[in-house]
Amino acid sequence: MKIVMMGTGPFAVPTFEYLLSDGHQIPLLVTRPPVPSKGKELPINPMRVVAEAHGLPVFDPVNVNTADAVAQLQAMKADLLVVCDYGQIVAPSVLGTTRYGGINLHGSLLPKYRGAAPVQWCVFNGDAVSGVSVIHMTPRLDGGPILVQRSIQVEPNETAGELEQRLSVLGVGAVREALDLLLTWDGQSSLGTSQDSSQVTKAPRLAKSQGQVDWTRTAVQIRNQVRAFQPWPGSFVLWQRGTDQPLRLIVIACDVVSELDATNSHANTGNAPPGEIVRSDKNQLWVQTGAGLLALTRVQPAGKRIMDIAEFLRGYAPRTGQRF
Repeated sequence: MKIVMMGTGPFAVPTFEYLLSDGHQIPLLVTRPPVPSKGKELPINPMRVVAEAHGLPVFDPVNVNTADAVAQLQAMKADLLVVCDYGQIVAPSVLGTTRYGGINLHGSLLPKYRGAAPVQWCVFNGDAVSGVSVIHMTPRLDGGPILVQRSIQVEPNETAGELEQRLSVLGVGAVREALDLLLTWDGQSSLGTSQDSSQVTKAPRLAKSQGQVDWTRTAVQIRNQVRAFQPWPGSFVLWQRGTDQPLRLIVIACDVVSELDATNSHANTGNAPPGEIVRSDKNQLWVQTGAGLLALTRVQPAGKRIMDIAEFLRGYAPRTGQRF
């Protein structure tokens, strides 16, 4: 098939590399334009890197739905758009530039987690199963008929970044199967399975402000947040150190303290309010939550490197009774 690839982020890279290696004709990569940040280098676009390594033209319109952009896509005379981790909503006029329209590889088991951050919200909510869906695209965001789905178990300690990498590889086989379906499609009969609108859940884009830990939530919920917000936007607490300014502390990793360990310890876990340090010794830093205790295991003080908890305790000496 003659395929125009549309993608920006790393989730799309394995699918792009598969299409390039499998004999398909890829005349163009459509990707998001670089967004300069004051005082910083332009962020790396992994899809652009792959395209340039293969000598492919790159098209990066600010808005892919303008008349000029649509005209450029029509000139490709492609059979299909393959869209993955692109970052713009694609209008019907864009889908109409190819013979088969477009397919989209999405990082969830649709109709669950429609939106920009499906993997993060899956981990945030503590789901045991995740997966990928390939849909035939319609104007409705992530709402088209499902062509292929594949699922995997979420590992107990897996971060969103780690799960996303596994899902991106899982998606290659799903896209391959979807292409086979399209090649046998007559263009008239129904294609795929309609999504059940009663089962739709949302996965909106994350913001940095969402990273602050709410200690009134349970220990399990906070641990899931820390996993979900790795590598971005990260989870942080503000350590109240008496008269000093609070120290911003990024929580890299944490564990839920078992009931047995909590019972066998000498920590004051009975009446402590959420956010209070209840144990601080050689290699343990426990914090009371809304339900249960959370052990911080790796942290990063503002402006410093990542430390395991034993090193942090030696250097900063938090005390029981202090608050996050």
